[in-house]
Amino acid sequence: MSNRAERIERDRQMLREAMQQGLWRRLGLYVRLAGPGWLQSAITLGGGSLAGSLYLGVLMGYQPLFVQVVAMALGVVMLGAIAYVTLATGERPFPAIRDRINPVLAWAWAIATLVANVVWAFPQFSLATAAVQQNLFPAMGETTAATALVCGAILLITVAITWFYDTGAWGIRLYEGLLRLLVAGIVLSFVGVVIRLTLAEQLPWSAIVAGFVPDLSLLRAPAEKLLAAVEATGAYKEFWWDRIVNMQRDVIITASATAVGINMTFLLPYSMLARGWDRNFRGLALFDLSTGMAVPFVLATSCVVIAAASQFHARPAPGLIGAEASQTPPPGVSARLFRDYRSLLQARLAAARSRGDESITSLAEIPEAEKRVAAMIVKRDAFDLAAALEPLTGRVIARYVFGFGVLAMALSTITILMLISGFAICEMLDLPAEGWPHRLGCLAPAIGALGPFVWGQAQFWLAVPASVIGMMLLPIAYGTFVLMMNSRRLLGDARPAGWRRVTWNVLMIAALLFATFGAGWSIWSRIGIWSVPVVGGFLVLVIIGHRWKRGDESGDGEA
Repeated sequence: MSNRAERIERDRQMLREAMQQGLWRRLGLYVRLAGPGWLQSAITLGGGSLAGSLYLGVLMGYQPLFVQVVAMALGVVMLGAIAYVTLATGERPFPAIRDRINPVLAWAWAIATLVANVVWAFPQFSLATAAVQQNLFPAMGETTAATALVCGAILLITVAITWFYDTGAWGIRLYEGLLRLLVAGIVLSFVGVVIRLTLAEQLPWSAIVAGFVPDLSLLRAPAEKLLAAVEATGAYKEFWWDRIVNMQRDVIITASATAVGINMTFLLPYSMLARGWDRNFRGLALFDLSTGMAVPFVLATSCVVIAAASQFHARPAPGLIGAEASQTPPPGVSARLFRDYRSLLQARLAAARSRGDESITSLAEIPEAEKRVAAMIVKRDAFDLAAALEPLTGRVIARYVFGFGVLAMALSTITILMLISGFAICEMLDLPAEGWPHRLGCLAPAIGALGPFVWGQAQFWLAVPASVIGMMLLPIAYGTFVLMMNSRRLLGDARPAGWRRVTWNVLMIAALLFATFGAGWSIWSRIGIWSVPVVGGFLVLVIIGHRWKRGDESGDGEA
């Protein structure tokens, strides 16, 4: 028996013994054996999560703290479902879906995963580079040569870490251990910031606690503290109302999409199979998802929302009001922030012209009440937040601890995007997910190293559209998992029955509806009526694939 087989059998035997020895013994063993959940945590705590959390706080204050908690809870349900199917069957999900469920869904899942990986890689490299140059080592400057040097170093580090995964059981343990350290660093960094703010008496904890109660009014109206400012804009109240609500919806979708992305659904089953887990490990899998993924995510993202809300929500960015007529930013104001402020006012001027309103012909003539709203909703980034925190937390926490947390977020996410891409490409080529095929497949997201050069000053905000694209793709995975959990052809006697099946379906359908709403809003808001043929065409392909599969083999009449 090989060392790997001996280890798996030893773990399986320890789990059986722990089941007979009580809850605490079992939990202690679960902590020791956990791993795949920490991989999920490493990808979900990335630039998208940071951007989504930051903008939740900027636009809506403490009110939207519930968003990421709900999205993560529903994500755990769906990841729990694919974990259940994978551990019950011992099969790789891609061929299982292709051969037993629907080939169109299988290929859509794999391709969408790969697309999401490449799209998300760009903001991660940009974020990591900015953290090094703006927070950790500002003396190196932001020249093209310095940026290229930092990007190259990040690429080498992440490739080296990712390739550990292909060196066998010790490599997997080392890889997971490194990611645990990164995730722990992320969480401790942001928790430390909130603790320091609490000690400085900057946080209203009653409002923070209330923010964890779902508030759907944020989908149709500006947050409470912005309402007074919007009401003061007079004749153009509707313009600012609509703009803020659309931004809030986009950010809520971003935060939801980054809780559990489609690429995470691809990673989990393959990381469990790589560790040799089977149906004996199902309880461990759910524990791992809850403690390794959900808890760190909720802690870190909530802390970012709280910090951003405390410093930015309903507060005009200083230095902007009164400077709009200039073509250059005033002293102490970044070019990015100034450009965004002017673009908001230019959109307001364009709205007036479309109405035939000639009473205001320049940015300087726009009423100050409207300038205040524009200055409140400009797109701050993590480095604006670090600068705002410095007077309260001190230079070390604001610049270095916060900067390390941002860098750790980006590095951990890049390595996981690489790992997932290797799995996806090997599956699509029908190759074993090991050796050089997997290593070379891991390099697909390396193109993201061009992020700082392609996206320039807009780098942080572009995590939002990247996440919106991910949300558009998520229902593909969720819908597929619902079919898998109800397939007797795939699960046989392991298919849940009775109240367990009802419970699974209620929770999964709730998660599917949540993802479908987010995807539908994202698609409609971007391509409008063209979304009908796009979505309709995909559904037609799914139906053709389903009917072809039914005709290709006899079934039992169940999905």
